[in-house]
Amino acid sequence: MKKGLLDILKGKFLVSGDAPKNWMFLLFASFLAAMMISSSHKADKKVHEIAALSEEVRMLKSEFFEHRSTVQQLKLESTLRESVAVEGLTPSKNPPKKIKVKSEK
Repeated sequence: MKKGLLDILKGKFLVSGDAPKNWMFLLFASFLAAMMISSSHKADKKVHEIAALSEEVRMLKSEFFEHRSTVQQLKLESTLRESVAVEGLTPSKNPPKKIKVKSEK
């Protein structure tokens, strides 16, 4: 067992008679390791991208609610009265009357 471990540490399996088979396996294992590292980096990049997009969605929702409440305030009758009072317009003293048209058939 000691001799086998020393042979591996010295690298004799890379120069022995069946070395091409060992080299092919090492190249294959290196390729798989590189693919695994690349895949891991791509997955991490996607996770960071998703987190950034989620933060942007949260900010946009907040901005949407803020603008919606502002628009609701601007649509209130009291706000409209104040804004048209500057132009000299005031609410009518007499309420509007409904006009009914009778058809003669």
